[in-house]
Amino acid sequence: MDVRGLFSLEGRTALITGGSRGIGRMIAEGFIAQGAKVYISARKADACNATAKALGPNCISLPADISTVAGCTALADAYQANERSLDILVNNAGAAWGVPFEEFPESGWDKVMNINVKSPFFLTQKLHQTLKAAASADRPAKVINIGSVDGIRLNPWDTYSYHASKAAIHYLTKRLAARLITDHINVTAIAPGAFASEINRAARDRPDAVANAVPSGRVGRDEDMAAAAIYLAARSGDYVVGDTLVVDGGLVNAQLGASIDG
Repeated sequence: MDVRGLFSLEGRTALITGGSRGIGRMIAEGFIAQGAKVYISARKADACNATAKALGPNCISLPADISTVAGCTALADAYQANERSLDILVNNAGAAWGVPFEEFPESGWDKVMNINVKSPFFLTQKLHQTLKAAASADRPAKVINIGSVDGIRLNPWDTYSYHASKAAIHYLTKRLAARLITDHINVTAIAPGAFASEINRAARDRPDAVANAVPSGRVGRDEDMAAAAIYLAARSGDYVVGDTLVVDGGLVNAQLGASIDG
């Protein structure tokens, strides 16, 4: 058994949405360290360009707003103008909205569902042939959707559309996996817990306080997220299909609930 290349991404190309900061940037940096050529996309061109510059010559900026199908098409076209095939697509761009139930607006529902659920589906659809061009039985292409522990268990906040969207992307991952495996494209998901990001400002701004609620006793580090994504993207994850990898320090699977005896 030769395990030396199990986690290598040498010679592979990746596209990461929401790649300018937070979890997307963590994954981009990890992929580049493992030898991949990485395209990152974000709605804010200045931030996207700055991150690509910071991560070096193997990171290319493709700014785009993928909140609409037209935006997904534009990003796919921009990528295809540079590359004929795509080994790894990471659908990471996301949004959240928190407002009390009585006041929750339609705009807060539509924005979150569009970016978190609709866009991953249609961007994957628009890049299907490009992924297929990279795929083979011996080396499948990969689609990695970024979900959340909030799609598995409840948090106490009024983030109704966010909860629904992340549960949806976990199940959409299974449905896409069932269809795309026939083209040698493996679809999986990651459900992050407490990682510092614009969406999880508590973990970013108050990591010590958040760590008290995490069984592992800390918030996630950049390397934790990069390692999970590398595992799924590389040869190491070639036999993983349709599953959601929970990366949360034990919040979902090692957290004791309240006793029914009070």
